Amino acid sequence: MRNYIKIARPDHWIKNLFILPGVMIAILLTHHTLTDINIIRLIIAFLATCMIASANYVINEWLDAPFDKYHPTKKNRPVVTSDMKLSGILAEYFALIIIGICLSLVISIPFTTISAVLLIMGVLYNVKPFRTKDIPYLDVLSESINNMLRLLMGWFVITSSSIPPSSILIGYWMTGAFLMATKRFAEYRMINDPETAGLYRRSFVYYTEKKLLTSALFYALVSNFCLGVFLIKYRIEYLICMPLVFLLFSYYTAMALDPDSAVQRPEKLYKEKKLMAILLSLLIALTVFTFIDVSFLHIFTSNALVTIPIE
Repeated sequence: MRNYIKIARPDHWIKNLFILPGVMIAILLTHHTLTDINIIRLIIAFLATCMIASANYVINEWLDAPFDKYHPTKKNRPVVTSDMKLSGILAEYFALIIIGICLSLVISIPFTTISAVLLIMGVLYNVKPFRTKDIPYLDVLSESINNMLRLLMGWFVITSSSIPPSSILIGYWMTGAFLMATKRFAEYRMINDPETAGLYRRSFVYYTEKKLLTSALFYALVSNFCLGVFLIKYRIEYLICMPLVFLLFSYYTAMALDPDSAVQRPEKLYKEKKLMAILLSLLIALTVFTFIDVSFLHIFTSNALVTIPIE
């Protein structure tokens, strides 16, 4: 039973805190306020997301077992080292789905719809003949779209009458793509053998360090562009926080260059003190400028030209 619990990856549930920005953005852009947050409802939404994510992890671990044996650390996963049964895997998979969907229905129909889409993306990512994780670039894009889905789930905890702006949806997706591409980059560097890397992950047959790092830069640029569009349209004061955003992306990229980088294990990133300090500083800055208006910044959203006096 311990192995079946382990492959559901409860230690990865911290990733599902990515629904919280969706909650805060909904409060920022709609008529709702902080007092409208129902803690019980939020906890149920978080647990529902965890169940759906764990269902995806279960089929991921089962279907990846023939490839994980070529990875320096993943070769120790229970499905690789133990005699686990397909019947047990399927029972666990469908049990997690049922629990996740039932919890989702408590929130709303839109929330449940996104939960179903998250499940479908898990199938597309892991199961043949789709198995997008084997296709270069599509592997990153199809996995990181889950980031955007989590934002939508957070949004639907607050309101079901609208959807977030496309700029923040795409920006959040591309942020996830950046994180995933840097993870791939760090994995590829750690394995340090293109042939073995290709046996572990088929997309690595095509990838090189240069291609992975360049793609991560592309995703970061698109993410920050979309974020800039969102800020200018909806909360210009957040522009003051952008240097911290740039620092966060830069520091994360630098971490990916470290031997056996922590970037390979996003669920453990909370242990990285410098990274968490930058993230905490960003969160504090965003909180402050949520409530403080800086009038002179609104010149950036004006169509009028700045005039200068001529003697």
